[in-house]
Amino acid sequence: MPRLVGLMAADARESAAKHGLLLAAPDRPDFHLIVLDHVVRQYPLPGMWIPRDAVVTVWFELGPGEGEGGAGVREPRRPGPPDGGLRQELDEPDSEVGASR
Repeated sequence: MPRLVGLMAADARESAAKHGLLLAAPDRPDFHLIVLDHVVRQYPLPGMWIPRDAVVTVWFELGPGEGEGGAGVREPRRPGPPDGGLRQELDEPDSEVGASR
């Protein structure tokens, strides 16, 4: 199964045809006319074995809850740092360093 995600529609159709696969795009009824839109998802996933003449479903728009915020949004995928370090640092003293009292 070729990787179609990231390809433009025309390139995805060409790649699928080379592998003897058919493409379906439920979010684009005019799929045969689309040229420049990029594939954002596919099923079956790349690398899976499927027989010739099988149908691969591709999507050109993200579904609900997928990639909200656009490509510029980056969220941490791991938990933040544990409490400690600078978070436990003492407050600065009120007087200047070396000043007499």
